[in-house]
Amino acid sequence: MSHHTKHHANQSNPNHPSHQAAQDNRSNQLNPNNPAYHSSRQAPKPGK
Repeated sequence: MSHHTKHHANQSNPNHPSHQAAQDNRSNQLNPNNPAYHSSRQAPKPGK
């Protein structure tokens, strides 16, 4: 139980790598200039 609680706390900690990766991916999908934005919407990239 205590191990699970610690792991959960790490995921909600902005300084924890797994949290940062999730934040990066989320912001990339909201950025029209990032390939992840288009791949997350299954749309063709502009200029192709």
